[in-house]
Amino acid sequence: MLFQEKLIESIKKKCENDRIVSACMMYGSFTKGEGDQYSDVEFYLFLKENEIHNFKSSEWMNDIASYDLLFFNEFGSEVVVFSNLIRGEFHFLPESEMDIIKTFKVTGVFPDTKSMFIYDITGKLKPLLDELKGEGPKRMTNDHVNFAFNNFVNAWIMGVNVLKRGEHARSLECLSYVQKYVLQLLRIQEKTTDRWLNATKNLEADLSDKAYRKYASTTAKLDAGELYNAYSNALRIVEDLIHALTSDYQFDINRGFTNKLHSHLNDLFSSLE
Repeated sequence: MLFQEKLIESIKKKCENDRIVSACMMYGSFTKGEGDQYSDVEFYLFLKENEIHNFKSSEWMNDIASYDLLFFNEFGSEVVVFSNLIRGEFHFLPESEMDIIKTFKVTGVFPDTKSMFIYDITGKLKPLLDELKGEGPKRMTNDHVNFAFNNFVNAWIMGVNVLKRGEHARSLECLSYVQKYVLQLLRIQEKTTDRWLNATKNLEADLSDKAYRKYASTTAKLDAGELYNAYSNALRIVEDLIHALTSDYQFDINRGFTNKLHSHLNDLFSSLE
């Protein structure tokens, strides 16, 4: 049995024996049949309103497994690094906030809501999880294609501009956003949009070899020449995607505009020679 599977069992037993916990649900890889020895464990725990002031997550975690770090990340999740370096993400919320589960529907597909159910004494958790069943949000739409194209342009121009200024590190940071929107468009083209929000997950299996090589060509080290090539390749990929997607989708960007971007990039090339 994987350590994560043992953790899941320990958390279930802890919930069953803790009067403060009203309900607990799991999300992430182990609810999608994708969990392995490298996967995180991720939970929402809903606590009784009149007891939550007595709750200390550090003490609660000590009863689950030994850990080295416990802290809040930039998204407000409580992150635990267990002693064997397996990560966990926990959200401890009052029972009155269980309706937050309804907001998960727009984030993706939930193929097995039964596996998400860990514990509940309120009778509210299962109906809320049932609402997540079925198809996920539609990503292959004009709005999503337009969003990806337009945000690609935004990130691309900023990245090229700071590269021209000599801010190579900042340009490399901008490149990560360029890659994100290129990847979303490639997923649109290849009809693998279930991982739209976490677009790099399982990429090696989801994309064709050809599309994966295209994505790889947009990567770079902290080097002006490599950054130039990555931005140039990204623009050429987007031009190909304009041609490939134009018969099925309506969007603002066109080849005339990308020609202007090429000219903008060529100015940079001249300065690098």
